[in-house]
Amino acid sequence: MTTEREIVQIIRESGPLSGADIMALTGQDGLTLWRACKRSQDLVIRTIGTRYLRLDRRVDGYARLSPSILREFLTYSLVGLGDERNALEQRAREVMAHIETVSRSKIGLVYSVVSGLSSRLASEVSLDEWACFIIAGDIVYNMAHDVNRPERSTGKLVRGSDMDVVVIVEDECREGLPKRIDDAMFEEKYRMLITPHIREELDYVVKSVSRVKEQLGFDTFKHMVACKIMHEGTFLAGSESLFFKVKCLLREHGVFAKLTDLEKRARAFRAEAEAYLLEEDPERIKAESMNLFYPVEESEEFE
Repeated sequence: MTTEREIVQIIRESGPLSGADIMALTGQDGLTLWRACKRSQDLVIRTIGTRYLRLDRRVDGYARLSPSILREFLTYSLVGLGDERNALEQRAREVMAHIETVSRSKIGLVYSVVSGLSSRLASEVSLDEWACFIIAGDIVYNMAHDVNRPERSTGKLVRGSDMDVVVIVEDECREGLPKRIDDAMFEEKYRMLITPHIREELDYVVKSVSRVKEQLGFDTFKHMVACKIMHEGTFLAGSESLFFKVKCLLREHGVFAKLTDLEKRARAFRAEAEAYLLEEDPERIKAESMNLFYPVEESEEFE
């Protein structure tokens, strides 16, 4: 049985399935399955959620889209039959509801961490006055997932998307406050990673307003990543006035326009990559071009 016929038969028996489900049932690799589904006249791919800018050193010009083609297929796409679109749309609504639930749960967890930190430091300093906490990453796009994956530094399995937090402190804050925040965040990161019933990854960075102003130069890859994360980030806790000051600085330095241009390039790059991956010999792709298909970690801001 060919791969396409096998997929069609499975879906006729089981109903619409995610790319990950199809992979588990067929044992085929992601590229083979994605190509078969995209080329099929009988199969329809229903993609859920939002594509957004991701910066990648391996790409000329740095701009690509997230989720990657593979992650989008495995987690954020459903494959159904063209003559059973109602079943496909119903399944899509169920999956989207689950993704929204995961995103809310992760936001709630990281908010509880920050609230606990604020309470512990309340006798020394008010974080509502001197620091702001910004949450970023796929959570802010309502795209968090709970697919188990290994955490980079330890290899321990964590529950899907990480939680990216940027902590910005005023330059005039009490001496030692950034380190106190950093130490407390690190303790929480470690606790969540090793606690069996949590197993979540918290990535964070603590920096001053002066450091933010340096990064606004948008003149290195790391500075571009930092600006993108601050631009997409939403307010979590702390000083709202500091949060809006940072957003104003981003606008005044033209960051929004620069990121908009990069996103346009990223969308063009995705279209070219998909066309190439559909037409090129699979063995050549696997030998030379899998970076077009695999997910990428945007981690430099949090190292």
